[in-house]
Amino acid sequence: MKKTALASAFLFACTICTAQKENLPKTSAGFPVNYEEDSVGTYTLPALLTLQNGQPVTTAKIWKEKRRPELLQLFETIQYGKMPGKPAELHFDVFDKGTPAFNGKATRKQVTVYFTSDTAQYKMNILIYIPANAAKPVPLLLNVSFAANNQLTDDPGVKIGYTWTKEGKKMLADQPSRFPKMNIEQFMDAGIGFATINYVDIEPDFKGGIKYGIRGHYLKPGQTVPAADEWGAISAWAWGLSRAMDYFETDKQVDAKRIALQGASRLGKTVLWAGVHDGRFKMVIASISGEGGAAIARRNYGETIQHITDTSRYNYQFAANYHTYADKVNTLPFDAHMLVALMAPRPLLLQTGDTDYWSDPKGEFLSAQAAAPAYQLFGLKGPDATATMPAANDQSFLMNPLGYYMHAGPHTVLPEDWKLFITYMKKYL
Repeated sequence: MKKTALASAFLFACTICTAQKENLPKTSAGFPVNYEEDSVGTYTLPALLTLQNGQPVTTAKIWKEKRRPELLQLFETIQYGKMPGKPAELHFDVFDKGTPAFNGKATRKQVTVYFTSDTAQYKMNILIYIPANAAKPVPLLLNVSFAANNQLTDDPGVKIGYTWTKEGKKMLADQPSRFPKMNIEQFMDAGIGFATINYVDIEPDFKGGIKYGIRGHYLKPGQTVPAADEWGAISAWAWGLSRAMDYFETDKQVDAKRIALQGASRLGKTVLWAGVHDGRFKMVIASISGEGGAAIARRNYGETIQHITDTSRYNYQFAANYHTYADKVNTLPFDAHMLVALMAPRPLLLQTGDTDYWSDPKGEFLSAQAAAPAYQLFGLKGPDATATMPAANDQSFLMNPLGYYMHAGPHTVLPEDWKLFITYMKKYL
């Protein structure tokens, strides 16, 4: 292509980007929102490979035994909040023990996970598909979804779930969801199991959701909300994923040592935190996780801590401590690159979209780049310090153990993204 043609293409792309940005909100929770790189501001990331006592982290052993526990505690007490362990009363009801589905291509199972002895309120349903021709336990993708299980598939045998309105009304999910249905057969064709959970089974996603969700069960006498260092809703949803893992460890058709997590947006944050907190998960695919997830918090670009933790928005999703850094983010003792690094050496794929300015796709790439030294301690690749951020649909960093992929498009997971996820899973699961 001639230089003039290249220049014209660049100008056309910039014109589209400018038009898209002009339609984005200029304020959130009363605070301005920046979408321009020249207004990001200056910042210095906290040192990833330096212990709190100032000693360097030079080996994988030091990382695992000293640095990782330090960082995990910081994220627990400041950002997501500490969560309880496995409940003693946890039990399962496999009410669909194995039904042929998708013209015999899959075997469907459905499980109710009861978190407590109260079988009326504290529970979630897992929908599972196993490749019908599997001769041994299979690897599996566990998806945490915005849709009820029956809304995610065209399988008429799936139990109808529930959804919640923002006003706090629980409703039967007997109508189509605004979220697209999943092509589950592609997982069966790849020899990979597929399971899904509707996140609001664990706790509804609104300010008063704690009254109906699992966090409410754990409130201490006299508490109406968790303590400042205790779990927000993201930790609650992550906790529920660990309870699903507790079930998978009992299912002889599933290889519980080869389970990947996937979620998008706030559920991208959820799977990232779940994978970091629970080392039993083999892999995480965190889609468009943005602020509070994989994007660098110190960058004043798109959504910020000030926006996301405001009491008018999503403060309930995080530990209350996190909001105290809303106007002093540069004093935060960690940043998202450290969260990303906590997955090392397990495979982690960050998926973004090039027009998802609100979630800061560049911030996610810079986070992966800054986290790569932790993976390098294990002899594993991520985008190193010399790497240039890839263009949309460029797969240069897709297949790294610490992977990054940005599709051409907005804040979503596209059908073609799932094909790439399967390729990634086949390599590392």
